[in-house]
This record gives sequence, structure tokens and C-alpha cells, in this order.
Amino acid sequence: MAISARERIMLLLLAVVLAVFFASYIIPAIGRWSDQRQDLIDNLRLAVEREQALIDNRADWEQRRSSVELQETEMELGIFSGATIPLIEAAIQQDLSRYAREFGLTVNSTRLAERLETEGWLLVSQEMSFRTSDSNRTIAFLERLSQSLPRLRVTDFSLSRSRTQYTGSITVVGFARTDNAAAPL
Repeated sequence: MAISARERIMLLLLAVVLAVFFASYIIPAIGRWSDQRQDLIDNLRLAVEREQALIDNRADWEQRRSSVELQETEMELGIFSGATIPLIEAAIQQDLSRYAREFGLTVNSTRLAERLETEGWLLVSQEMSFRTSDSNRTIAFLERLSQSLPRLRVTDFSLSRSRTQYTGSITVVGFARTDNAAAPL
């Protein structure tokens, strides 16, 4: 069967329309699909790299976590606890007096503890005056305070010498969580 000239022109026109359609819709769609596929591959590569970095850093994170847990435990050991605020104050005063007696210091007097509560924390300040005949006892006492648990921190210290003895005063602070202490009685 022979194709007429008119049918050839129509087939040629159809081929041109199909080529234009293909060029304007199919080729860009393939390009978009290729771009999306490339984006997906890039995202997967990034996710794999992140996962690999997390796997590689796992030991570091575990070490950091254990370090923070150890610091938390040390901090908990460094703060006072008690059912009420007066009991916490009494514990701080008892520890300070006991350390002084351990190193041969004679406690002259202790003042009433001062306290400050803020943001869930309680700071208790305790002042004590003492005397001793040997200055080395005072140094040993201060060293003991620096290693005390729960921690007593020295905020003020004075020492004067008379002919036969040394007289001094010390102010220490101790910390507690107010969650552990109820309202004062």
C-alpha cells in the first residue's frame, strides 16, 4: 500500500508534534527524576556519613557520659542533706567543730548559721572562732576542710598571734539542695 503525500505530511506533522511533546515534557521529567534521584543518593550518603560518625564517636560519648555521671556523684557527695534546713545547718556546724577538735583547735564560739536559698539550692554560712598554740594545727585543719565530704568551702579566714597562742576565725559555706530540705520548723 502506498502512502499518499497528504498522509506523509500528516505522519511527518505527527512525528514533529510527538518530538515537541517528548522534548517539552518527557525530557524535563526525566531530568527532574534524575535530579531527585541524585538528591536522594546525596541525602543517603550524608545519612550514612552521620551514622558512621556517630558510630565512630560512640566511645567518646560513652566516656563523656561516664565522666558526667562521675561528676554528678562527686557533686552529690559534696553537698549536705537533711530532712529540714535546721538539720542541715546543724550538720555543717558539727562537721566544722569536729574537724577543729581533730586538729587540736579549741573552739571559742560559733555564730548562728546564715542561709540563702535560691533556685533550689541552699547555701549555709557558718562562722567559728578558735584558738591554738601551734600554727601547724591550723594549716592541717585548713587542709582537712579542703578535702571534706560533704564539702565545706572557706570564704573568710583570719589568724592573729599573741605571746603564747594563735587566735583565729573562719567562715565556711556548705551547700544543699532545698528539694532535700523541708521548710524550717
